[in-house]
Amino acid sequence: MKPWLLGIRPKTLPAAIAPVMVASAYAGDSFSFTHGLAALIVALSLQIAVNFANDYSDGVRGTDKNRVGPMRLVASGIKSAASVKRAAYISFFVAMIAGSYLALTVSPWLFIVGVIAIIAAWGYTGGRNPYGYRGLGEISVFIFFGLVATVGTYYIHTTTIDLRIVLIGSAMGAIACCILLLNNIRDIETDITAGKRTLSVRIGKKRSITLYWSLITLSLFIFVTTSSFPSLLLLFFLIPQLLQLRKVIASDELIKALEATGKFQILFALLLSLALLLSFR
Repeated sequence: MKPWLLGIRPKTLPAAIAPVMVASAYAGDSFSFTHGLAALIVALSLQIAVNFANDYSDGVRGTDKNRVGPMRLVASGIKSAASVKRAAYISFFVAMIAGSYLALTVSPWLFIVGVIAIIAAWGYTGGRNPYGYRGLGEISVFIFFGLVATVGTYYIHTTTIDLRIVLIGSAMGAIACCILLLNNIRDIETDITAGKRTLSVRIGKKRSITLYWSLITLSLFIFVTTSSFPSLLLLFFLIPQLLQLRKVIASDELIKALEATGKFQILFALLLSLALLLSFR
């Protein structure tokens, strides 16, 4: 069971949980437990499916052969490519079941959104011309793990969309991009060897780190603009984590920086959720 747990990559799951949590908090009295649970299942299943799909696609291409990050199932030989591909398909199927429930009970348009999300998830490293190999991964993460996940969750609760939830979705997308950026910064050398032209390969390490901090700053700015004054005091609880991020990135400890960014993401989501809940009082 442990190899499959490695394949799921538990440390990436906050990226799926965070937008659902924040959007559900913003829904206020319109919150639906069953719809929220279904949205969470969709988000988690898609994240897990993406992880297995990337493991499979990069493994069969040989991209992960000399990777410096956590072990991958196919590249290491722990699991066969066919079994990992099957795990990705099962995860996509679970997402489709939960998504179909939402499409039937909320809006049929959600089914179309779900199909597009699945195609995007597979196309990141799969297929003949994966867009993740052309430096477009961050854009996809911003759209699907930021805007679509956040705005979509809010919509299934309220059947409405407003500017505030779009801004909140942008904040969640910005932080999710930071996690992918750090992954790609860490893998610059091996990606160059494998012919993988990620955004970090294209713009270099220094500019990638500048972009990272720009995205963190954007998320904090959106927190300020979408919260009322008393709730802004919650931002102070982010300071220790921001200092930790600054420390590990400055010392080039990218694996620790990834872990610290994941913690920042979930803490940011918790605090923003609380701020939004307080705004209803």
